[in-house]
Amino acid sequence: MYQEEYKRKLKSMEEIASQIQSGFVCATGTTLSMPVGLTEAIAKHILKNDLHGVTHHQILGIQPTSILSPELKGRYTFVSWFSGAPARKGVQAGLADVMPNYYRDIPGMWREFFRPDVFYATVSPMDKHGWFSFGCTGAEVMAQYENARYIFLEVNPNMPRTFGSQHIHISKVDALCENNVPMAELPPVEIDEVSQTIGNLITEEIPDGGVIQLGVGAVPNAVGNALMSKKNLGIHTELFTDSMVDLVESGAVTNYSKQIHKGKSVCVFAMGSKKLYDFVDDNPGVEFHSVDYINDPAVICQNDRAISINSALEVDFYGQVCAESIGSKHFSGTGGQVDYVRGSTQSKGGKSFIAFPSTAKNDSISKIKPALTPGAIVSTSKNDVDRVVTEYGIAMLRGKTLSQRTKELIRIAHPKFRDELLFEAKKMNIII
Repeated sequence: MYQEEYKRKLKSMEEIASQIQSGFVCATGTTLSMPVGLTEAIAKHILKNDLHGVTHHQILGIQPTSILSPELKGRYTFVSWFSGAPARKGVQAGLADVMPNYYRDIPGMWREFFRPDVFYATVSPMDKHGWFSFGCTGAEVMAQYENARYIFLEVNPNMPRTFGSQHIHISKVDALCENNVPMAELPPVEIDEVSQTIGNLITEEIPDGGVIQLGVGAVPNAVGNALMSKKNLGIHTELFTDSMVDLVESGAVTNYSKQIHKGKSVCVFAMGSKKLYDFVDDNPGVEFHSVDYINDPAVICQNDRAISINSALEVDFYGQVCAESIGSKHFSGTGGQVDYVRGSTQSKGGKSFIAFPSTAKNDSISKIKPALTPGAIVSTSKNDVDRVVTEYGIAMLRGKTLSQRTKELIRIAHPKFRDELLFEAKKMNIII
């Protein structure tokens, strides 16, 4: 029955692309959700037929795409809700637009403000009951497709079939195509000495039974490596990473210390290596759910000892965290940083860490500053920040006055900048 319906709806990418019209709003989910073959076919269709005003909405696209080419400007516009490297370059070049948001709010925004003409996504092959899995993405996909006029799927046998609440039935699908291409992978991250030092400092603060959230990069990887010696850890995270696979396989993560989703690692999306994709495939120990649930601070804090580890581009004396721009130059987005800062600090025994190397550009710039660079975006407010970490230590900011915070931050700044920072603090009448 379902196989017959599958065959009826199976089309070529070009046939599906031909249904796109000028002005269409197209939406796909986070990272690996983007149907790489179908979007390229749509790009060709748009150019061939001189269409305009088509938009592609996505979070953290990591695959190179012609949507960001200059010839498609004004025709097929990438709207980035959190930028990976391709979208970042596109925004900086004036070829892509940005949608400000908290990650947890995105499903609600799609329900309230948008009705996509097209929802398209990469999915795993259909099962015998007619269901497709969105694989490595829970996030916002359910909210996007429930109000879409047309639903197009690109079926890829390399997309893991995962558990959780992110599935779609063949009966909801208007058309589908097939594309057997490898899943995009993140290159291995080299852990430098500074990142390892920061990772070790944070790991000392994480108790056995902690429930962790990690991001991408050298510092989270260093933390993941150092956590191998811990016991009975749990995972409640936005992003499921390669380092988490290692923690589960080593026995450091059991998920039995958790108050909710006991025995399960829960996440919003996964991104990393083929080893990661093989691990989550058909694995009931990892569940993917919607971001408005997983990233809700009221949900995060239900686990005791919730630990969040996030990064920053710079922090000022007030404790304001900029994690998404270099001055006014676009870099990424707010994402779920604030969600996990709030959720972990509200958790019984929870801790939040904002971690980064103390300097940039070969020690020529201090990332701890009297005031954020003009134009810099505040990602996490001074009222939310808890702990700030560099290779020189951990600054405890929560519950501290401005003067106390400033002293703490200067203490963990690079030594070559401490006198200058102290001079500026006194000039600003902050140190009292």
